[in-house]
Amino acid sequence: MHDQPWTTAPLVAFDLEGSGSQDHEHEAILEVGVVPLVDGHPDIRNAYDSTVNPGRRIQRRPWSSPGLTNDVLGLAPRLDAIEPELAGRLNGTSIVGHNVNVDWRLLSPRCPGIRPASLIDTLKLARLIHRKAQPRTLTALLAYYELDDEVTELSGGQPHRALWDAVGAGLLLGALIRELPHGGSLTVTGLHTVAGVSLGDAEQTLPLF
Repeated sequence: MHDQPWTTAPLVAFDLEGSGSQDHEHEAILEVGVVPLVDGHPDIRNAYDSTVNPGRRIQRRPWSSPGLTNDVLGLAPRLDAIEPELAGRLNGTSIVGHNVNVDWRLLSPRCPGIRPASLIDTLKLARLIHRKAQPRTLTALLAYYELDDEVTELSGGQPHRALWDAVGAGLLLGALIRELPHGGSLTVTGLHTVAGVSLGDAEQTLPLF
């Protein structure tokens, strides 16, 4: 099975938006986006996204995600209410994200019922391919590969919202793999070799990023 093409792997692009690193271990999840990848491409028809009620008012900051106001969040479901939906979509899959460990470290302690098989990091892959000074943020890389308009069209959203960023990570994965010398023949095992990161990192203290 692991010698099959990477496009056959159960990949799900994922992103979440949080209240900010200034909250340290009390950082709240404010929005989630989940997009399955079919043949290596985002399947937006079967995507899922939801705002999340943090149970408290969130102070707006310059880097806050656009549109995630307290009025919007106050009408959203709590995280424990959507955890079963997330678990059903993520359990047993390989979660794809940009700097995915940041999201995983925030999600895992709060939703212990979510148990993916592995994590795939597009930032790790970008660092492998772009060894010199090149864009590293998700938005910069998507612009570099001229994918940002496609992400907006597919997601119907905007950067720094969970669905937009999840779709972006899914499209970026394919673009980066095409840069590899043998990307056209990359296997599931090869994907995990070049872009996989450890689930065990979530057991560490939440990062003060």
